[in-house]
Amino acid sequence: MLQKHEIGALILRVTLGVLFFIHGLVKFQGGIENIVGWFESISLPGFMAYGVALLEMIGGIALIIGFATRLVSVLFALLMIGATLKVKLSIGLLGNGQMAGYELDLAFLAIAVYLIINGSKAFSVSQLLFNQDSTETKKAG
Repeated sequence: MLQKHEIGALILRVTLGVLFFIHGLVKFQGGIENIVGWFESISLPGFMAYGVALLEMIGGIALIIGFATRLVSVLFALLMIGATLKVKLSIGLLGNGQMAGYELDLAFLAIAVYLIINGSKAFSVSQLLFNQDSTETKKAG
């Protein structure tokens, strides 16, 4: 039977995964070259737009299925810290009327940090692959 904290972690993991996946997908659907140009306009190398979009999509899928949750969460946390410091901090928490602030980035960061600390084993591919049966571990020990 799943414990409450595992159910909560599952909800956070899947939600964060879906939201990041959608953000990455939109970058490609809207024309990744536009994102490349925007990255260059804020003094970031344009190729990083591809890396960010791919991380968001692949990492999002990984979180949804529960694969490498802690690693992906570290990468997402670093991404949110970078986005906040480089782009959003000067705009403010709630934005400036033309661009959103860093409130969503902060929420994503908080969820990622929770998953880094606690992980999420419920319905995860990693649990199936690496911890198939906890009774085998007990017998071996």
